[in-house]
Amino acid sequence: MLAPFVVVQGTGRAHVADPADVPTSDAIVVPGAGLRPDGSPSTYLRRRLDAAAELYDRGVAPVVLVSGDAHDAYDEPGSMRAWLLDRGVPDDAILLDREGFDTHATCTRAVSEFGVGTAVVVTQGYHLPRTLFSCRVAGLDAVGIGVSAASVEPWKAVLYRVREVPAATKAVLDAVRR
Repeated sequence: MLAPFVVVQGTGRAHVADPADVPTSDAIVVPGAGLRPDGSPSTYLRRRLDAAAELYDRGVAPVVLVSGDAHDAYDEPGSMRAWLLDRGVPDDAILLDREGFDTHATCTRAVSEFGVGTAVVVTQGYHLPRTLFSCRVAGLDAVGIGVSAASVEPWKAVLYRVREVPAATKAVLDAVRR
C-alpha cells in the first residue's frame, strides 16, 4: 500500500523548485482548492493564486492556467480569474480550465487542451509531489513550488496530508490508464 506513495513522493520531490529559482516556462498552473460559501477562493486557493500572481509579475510565464471544477453556480476557475485580476494579472494572460476535476485532469488537460509544454505548478507543499508526478506522467515538463498549508483547523491539515497516501495510489492508477 505504501509503494505507490513512495514512488509518487520520490518522483515529485525531485522536481520541487526554490521559488527564487524557478525557470521560465510556458505557463504557471494553479490547481483548484475549493471555494468559500460566498464563491470566493478558499484560504488554500488564495495562497496558490497570490504566489502565481507574484510569479507572473516576475515574468516566469506569459500565462496563468487556473484549473478546477465548474458546474451550476459553482465556478472555481471563474473565481480564481477574479482573484488574479484583482492582483493585476491581465485578463488575456489567464487561461480557464473548467474541467480540472482532479489533479490528473488538471495536468493532462494542460498538455492536451492548452498545449502547455513547460510549467511551474503552485500548490500546497504536501500536495506538490503528487501534482508533479501526475504532470510529468501527462507529459508536462513541470517544476513546482509549495505554498503554506497552515490551517486554522489543524485537523483539516492532518486529514489533507493523510489523504495523500490513498491519493498516491489513484495517481499511479491514473498513470497506468493514461
